[in-house]
Amino acid sequence: MGEQPIFSTRAHVFQIDPNTKKNWVPTSKHAVTVSYFYDSTRNVYRIISLDGSKAIINSTITPNMTFTKTSQKFGQWADSRANTVYGLGFSSEHHLSKFAEKFQEFKEAARLAKEKSQEKMELTSTPSQESAGGDLQSPLTPESINGTDDERTPDVTQNSEPRAEPTQNALPFTHSAAISKHWEAELATLKGNNAKLTAALLESTANVKQWKQQLAAYQEEAERLHKRVTELECVSSQANAVHTHKTELNQTIQELEETLKVKEEEIERLKQEIDNARELQEQRDSLTQKLQEVEIRNKDLEGQLSDLEQRLEKSQNEQEAFRNNLKTLLEILDGKIFELTELRDNLAKLLECS
Repeated sequence: MGEQPIFSTRAHVFQIDPNTKKNWVPTSKHAVTVSYFYDSTRNVYRIISLDGSKAIINSTITPNMTFTKTSQKFGQWADSRANTVYGLGFSSEHHLSKFAEKFQEFKEAARLAKEKSQEKMELTSTPSQESAGGDLQSPLTPESINGTDDERTPDVTQNSEPRAEPTQNALPFTHSAAISKHWEAELATLKGNNAKLTAALLESTANVKQWKQQLAAYQEEAERLHKRVTELECVSSQANAVHTHKTELNQTIQELEETLKVKEEEIERLKQEIDNARELQEQRDSLTQKLQEVEIRNKDLEGQLSDLEQRLEKSQNEQEAFRNNLKTLLEILDGKIFELTELRDNLAKLLECS
């Protein structure tokens, strides 16, 4: 079945600065999809995230990894294989907690898978080690193939009869000597074969070391090729995720365009309000100028009024003085008229007397 996504979420991706080992460096401009993948063929769990076609996270989960929550919306883990520390910023504490739970779950699954794999390897290697050890511990000898002298001679001893009859024992002794020569020749042949097998065993041991070195090199090359294949599979397997992400981006763009239209309408409204405010400001400035002119004119009128009041007061004072003078003149005139009347009366009396 290959590698399949089993859990996905969205987060901002960061990596620790390789120079300072303190500052976080963002590897994505916006929130991207971060997924857990399970490879059923290798029984491996991985965390993978793509920014476009670029893999910004490719981390294999191992039993010794730990996901740490450093804040309510941020978490991190160290990847010794990639020689870096990854950080994820989530939109809410719930998403962070869910991602941490999945990390712990898949970490435990990876540990169990590793233990099962080690048990299988031990069960597979134990019989071969026992068979190899048995062969090395029991070298080829004539006794191991043909038995010991005690095992070879029973037939002879059983068939032999008491020495009281030498004529009957001559044939077994002759037969035993022939058998001994046969076994000596067989023993020499076996010793030669044993030497050849020992040389072949030494040569095989040297070849095994060379083969192990070649196997290690092949394993490294296979691991590199597998990583490359995994990256390509990741790109292909996340095609749907990329398509979904593209759809989400299109929706986001549409929402942003609608928001932009609303903002443009609001800007137009604000422009009209600014124009109205400018007109009101101009009217206010005009009225202020007119008010200043009226105030200046009012001051002039107040000056004129004060002048007139002073002149009026002066005129009133002059009129009062004129009235007083006129009264004085009237009084004097009345006195003079009275005197003239008396004089006329006196003159009339004088005329009458004369």
